[in-house]
Amino acid sequence: MTTAADDLVSRALERVARDPRWLEAACALPASTLAPLLPYYLPLAGRIAALRATKSAPLTVGIQGLQGAGKSTLVKLLERVLRDVAGLRVACLSIDDLYLTRAERTDLAQRVHPLFQTRGVPGTHDVALGAAVLGALVQPRPTAVPRFDKAQDDREPQSTWPVIEGPCDVVLFEGLWIGLPPIDEATLAEPINELEAQEDPRGIWRAHAARELRYAYPALFAPCELLVCLQAPDFESVKRWRGGAEHALLARLEAAGGDTSRVMDDAALARFFQHYERFSAHATAAMPQRADVVLRLDREHRVVKA
Repeated sequence: MTTAADDLVSRALERVARDPRWLEAACALPASTLAPLLPYYLPLAGRIAALRATKSAPLTVGIQGLQGAGKSTLVKLLERVLRDVAGLRVACLSIDDLYLTRAERTDLAQRVHPLFQTRGVPGTHDVALGAAVLGALVQPRPTAVPRFDKAQDDREPQSTWPVIEGPCDVVLFEGLWIGLPPIDEATLAEPINELEAQEDPRGIWRAHAARELRYAYPALFAPCELLVCLQAPDFESVKRWRGGAEHALLARLEAAGGDTSRVMDDAALARFFQHYERFSAHATAAMPQRADVVLRLDREHRVVKA
């Protein structure tokens, strides 16, 4: 028996056949890269549309994955299919756009620990702002959605934020730590890398981040009724993928004549990754059991199992 989800997949494939550039343009990927993803990503779009059809209220979907796992590509594809094929109003929010401003992180670094100057770990996001935006997107009113400029390492001025008219049928909320459960505090005692050993020997930074994850972040994750995990094979692959993204950012800025002073070189990236290592390992272990949908990746960035 053909389900509503199957029907959406069929209609999406028909649209791709008629207009190959339809999804390529949305995802900024060539057909050769996009085609292997469709057998996994289109059924997910169908599942989301079918779930939304059973509800009288908007649906928020959490999409978790480590750096470079392909969260942005998945979100772009889902947004385009849900909008153009299912006829749904879709909004997208990234946890990266909720980073504290540079000034706020400077204050946190002075009050708690210097390592909080670097964005990334729990405690460096504006949880209240994110919860407010997620709540507003499902209401019948316009909502300004935050944007963070990674090249400048600061939040963009509110006057530049895109405004979305609500209520949205589906909100796609993606990020590194979406849905991540609390970390076992007993594991925090021993440093796991050089950064923790040398710059956080008393464990103040990692303990504060763990407390934020336990007590503050559940309010941010609570709206997510469906949780999707893009599961990387290992942290070495994550570092390679993230390094490629940083090099691509540098190339784009150089081509546009932009400011490249805050783009990280390989040495800076190596240090940067150590900030993420502990919580990345926690996510790798915890999220496959926690997520409703797990899309497993191999080291070449291919989805190999759902």
